Amino acid sequence: MRIQLSDHFNYTKMIKFTLPTIIMMLFTSCYSIVDGLFVANIVGSDALASINIVWPAISIVGAFGFMLGIGGNAEVAKTLGEGDNHRARQYFSMIISVTVTLGIVLSVACVFFIEPICFFLGANDNIIGYCVDYGTIIMLGISINMLQIMFQTFFITAEKPHLGMFFTIAAGLTNIILDYLFIAVFGWGIAGAAIATVCGYIVGGIFPLIYFLLPNNSLLRFTKPVLDWRVLGHSAVNGSSEMVSNVAYAVVTFLYNYQMMRLIGEDGVAAMAVIFYVMMIFNAIVFGFSFGIAPVIGFHYGAQNHDEMKNLFRRCLVLIGTVAFVMTALAEILAGPVTNIFCGDNTYLRDLTTVGFRIYAISFLFFGFNIFGSSFFTALCNGKISATISFLRTFVLEMGFLLALPFVIGVTGVWLAVPFTELITFGIVILFWATQKKKYHYI
Repeated sequence: MRIQLSDHFNYTKMIKFTLPTIIMMLFTSCYSIVDGLFVANIVGSDALASINIVWPAISIVGAFGFMLGIGGNAEVAKTLGEGDNHRARQYFSMIISVTVTLGIVLSVACVFFIEPICFFLGANDNIIGYCVDYGTIIMLGISINMLQIMFQTFFITAEKPHLGMFFTIAAGLTNIILDYLFIAVFGWGIAGAAIATVCGYIVGGIFPLIYFLLPNNSLLRFTKPVLDWRVLGHSAVNGSSEMVSNVAYAVVTFLYNYQMMRLIGEDGVAAMAVIFYVMMIFNAIVFGFSFGIAPVIGFHYGAQNHDEMKNLFRRCLVLIGTVAFVMTALAEILAGPVTNIFCGDNTYLRDLTTVGFRIYAISFLFFGFNIFGSSFFTALCNGKISATISFLRTFVLEMGFLLALPFVIGVTGVWLAVPFTELITFGIVILFWATQKKKYHYI
């Protein structure tokens, strides 16, 4: 039986409803992880480092998809909770149309300036060729990637999370198979990795677009969009926390690359790339759950169902706490074997990465609560608090620690920046939960 947004959620129903989104996020992570595996083991560590160099630019452009997708999804879910399905579909159609237009403009601009962008992000003469090849191809498909990001959330609100999961799995498998074909068989190198990724974007972005364009039995479908600047602006503000997170991730990645290039060189950048790849797996679980449950929270907030809001909040905290403990334990136990997959015969890189990841993984104890905290307030259409959490967590705390600690304690300071950041952010999230409980009735 189909689980509806209006249902009462126990633990079993909550896991069933969010599991497709978690799987979606895991397969989305496959794009970068699989690229990294094939590039590291076949093309080389310099090519692996180049992907990490150019990724901040890709992340910033993709952030617009997150901003309008997450923020707009909260508006649509709230409107559905208020009982106005037609207006919700108009908002949905407008947000998709604006995103496609914006994506095309940004794609053209980035392709035109890709080489100076790569040099600005820290590329040197040894890896600039790799950076330009990878960055150009990915940027050509970035507008489709923005669509894929948005549909991952809108499928949940449409009460079709399993269909969204199907498209994302198909996209991930497309990327994996073509990575092997283009890199290992055809020998196209880093360009092959980029082409495989864009092909995955097409499966995950264009096919869902066709689904929503055609008549369907979900809560959402395309209708004639009506430009509503108020809703569009509110969606942008409400999704600004996700925008902040992605832009900050790009800036922080740049700073990590800078510090590692300064302290160690290309091997240091490659070590960070490996940690980021492994982190994507753990991050996908938390992000998937938070994004998956957000439309449910938004719906019951719109319906003013206070009892269900309390039920959702309590159960979410229990599940996230359990996952945080398990994730941290697994990260500490599996750090060596997992990093060995990426590092191959490079003993120095393997040892460096293993030590760094074990320190970095302490942050998993708090990371899930912080991501859920930001997503929770986005679902309540409180973009200001959501953005404040994201801004303090990334631009203030993580960047501050990352700039200061390495100059005091060297490479160890790079690894410790994130655990310190997540611990302090956890305190900030608790403070917001305590001060807003009477307004939103979740406690």
